[in-house]
Amino acid sequence: MHPHSFADHEERNGRQRIALVIGTRPEAVKLAPVALALSRSSWADPVLITTGQHSDVVPETLSCFGLRPDIELTVRRGNGSVAELTAGLLSRLDSTLRATPAQAVVVQGDTSSALAGAMAGFFAAVPVAHVEAGLRSGDPRSPFPEEAHRKMIAGITDVHLAPTRAARANLLAEGVAAERIQVTGNTVIDAVVEASRRPAASGDPLLREIEQSGAPLVLVTAHRRENWGEPIRRVSGAVADLGRRYPDITFVVAAHMNPSVRATTEQSLRGIPNVRLTGPIPYGSFARILARSLLTITDSGGIQEEAAAFGVPVLVTRDNTERTEGIASGLARLVGTEESEIVTAVEKEFAREDAFPGNTIRTVVPTNPYGDGRAGERCAAACGRLLGIRPRRVLPHDAGDGDVQAPDPGTRKGTSQ
Repeated sequence: MHPHSFADHEERNGRQRIALVIGTRPEAVKLAPVALALSRSSWADPVLITTGQHSDVVPETLSCFGLRPDIELTVRRGNGSVAELTAGLLSRLDSTLRATPAQAVVVQGDTSSALAGAMAGFFAAVPVAHVEAGLRSGDPRSPFPEEAHRKMIAGITDVHLAPTRAARANLLAEGVAAERIQVTGNTVIDAVVEASRRPAASGDPLLREIEQSGAPLVLVTAHRRENWGEPIRRVSGAVADLGRRYPDITFVVAAHMNPSVRATTEQSLRGIPNVRLTGPIPYGSFARILARSLLTITDSGGIQEEAAAFGVPVLVTRDNTERTEGIASGLARLVGTEESEIVTAVEKEFAREDAFPGNTIRTVVPTNPYGDGRAGERCAAACGRLLGIRPRRVLPHDAGDGDVQAPDPGTRKGTSQ
């Protein structure tokens, strides 16, 4: 992919133009394998449209996979509300798709960009494919606004690319026809494994030091909107306590981009020598740090999946999760945001016999409930079938998702510990 006008794609050997809408870093990560698979096909011309929702990190993330945006939109931010953001994104995407229509629109996950992309495709009468369809927590306000976004996107999607059989079951329970659902595995497994194998190339001295250090690592992130304020303050307090209790362990805290959220984190953690505060970590460095970690403390949905690729335990600082497979398989535990509960959960993890596997990058787990590394191929093939093309058949995804009895419709703190 390289920058050029949308109209340039129209002349490319009669290939089908597939617009991939990318707003945030997780979308860039999870759609990169789909874009690469489409670009290798004989029938598709993928067009990467970045919305500007996370304008400072998306291009860097795409570059990790050798990709660049084809069309870069901007969105004005005023009061910071979800409604304002979604309205701005929808207007820009609607204008883009109507000016030179694509043959299909691909969105991923549950962001405002994904919702706006699906709506723009629907309004322009362009078929919509939803990557990572069918995740449900069961609570429309947690995570907010993502759970509502997922359900709204489902109502206007033509092909639902469910990452697991549990996600497929959620869609079937909501009345989605079985023939419109394909279980693909999660594309994040393709992405994180590929990124972890790339040579270290970070220009950030702090990240270079962390990657080259022989110290055991714990990776910490906190960003969900429902955790802003006091919950993140409590999570940061727990990390501060843990940093003092375990001086030989390095706690890598990827502070949020939002200045007020970042300030809350830094206020609690500044001055603790083994707590390393970074900004958003470039994806290649992130993948290598995660693969070396003893465990991760996070409220991120994506990290719950990425950690599974390497068998890294996950402590989820939320009260419920739509990634039910990790909880059911024992890869993840819900711990909420109370400081004492987080500290106790970490101490339990460190007490396990296999808690300290060494400081090398972990090997890729051969099976996990989220995928086998071929989800991008399956998503690309499903887009072809949506357009009446019969691409080369990719084997069905069965990498462990059938072995997990996930709670339905979501898992909540206290139900599976």
